[in-house]
Amino acid sequence: MQKPAPLGYGLGLRPVYFDEIMSTRPPVDWFEVISENYMVPGGKPLSMLDAVRADYPVAMHGVSMSLASTDPLDFDYLAQLKALIERVEPAWVSDHVAWTGVHGLTLHDLLPIPYTRESLAHIVERICRVQDYLGRRLVIENASTYVSFVSSEMSEPEFVKEMAERADCLLLLDVNNVFVSSFNHGFDPVAFIDAVPVERVVQFHMAGHTNHETHRVDTHDQPVCEEVWALYEHARRRFGAVSAMIERDDNFPPLSELLDELRRMRDIDARIAAGRSLSAA
Repeated sequence: MQKPAPLGYGLGLRPVYFDEIMSTRPPVDWFEVISENYMVPGGKPLSMLDAVRADYPVAMHGVSMSLASTDPLDFDYLAQLKALIERVEPAWVSDHVAWTGVHGLTLHDLLPIPYTRESLAHIVERICRVQDYLGRRLVIENASTYVSFVSSEMSEPEFVKEMAERADCLLLLDVNNVFVSSFNHGFDPVAFIDAVPVERVVQFHMAGHTNHETHRVDTHDQPVCEEVWALYEHARRRFGAVSAMIERDDNFPPLSELLDELRRMRDIDARIAAGRSLSAA
């Protein structure tokens, strides 16, 4: 199976940083955009995206496809997404193992599903239909979760692995989401990562979260914590050369702080590569 070539180290493109990005051209290899922010007929968002796309590779990341919902697929949404894909020519297009609405109501959150055979067949069929419509493989991300279902028949990594194989889609491994969910549900995050098929993963997300002591919430408003950095290093050793990026969606720090996190990613990966070279020698 052919995967997209790794892009290197990226950031989520957020308007607060746009002017500085365009004036300084920071050492960022690529940018990820939230698809829905640019599914508009024109105006400043699209002009901003066009300017960035002229100089950098871009990946598109959606939050509203609602792949696990029982509502019919929204082909008006998909038509707008397809038009944006044709404009941007992204490296890939991603969304989540989640649902975001039902009965015509959008809930503006990534909601969990039971890991059952019925849910698996449902989401696989919908991923396949979307891939056929868009004419490309989707990249599907594991979402953070805060409740679990007694009806689940398999673990989350088992569900994700079989979903990817049956739908022939690719995977976005959100390392922070693995940690957040593992804390909330009491499973081993390393075992989760070790169960994800290497050949399907094309991207890592890294982000910060909020620690409420009894539970963690994926807020993207904090620096990446040490536990998630350790998990990233394990993931990098397992998956090798995979595009990686930092997400930040609130409590925005100076851009230099996000560049420091990218530099830490590079340093971790360089240390791993040096260790492999020494072992080979």
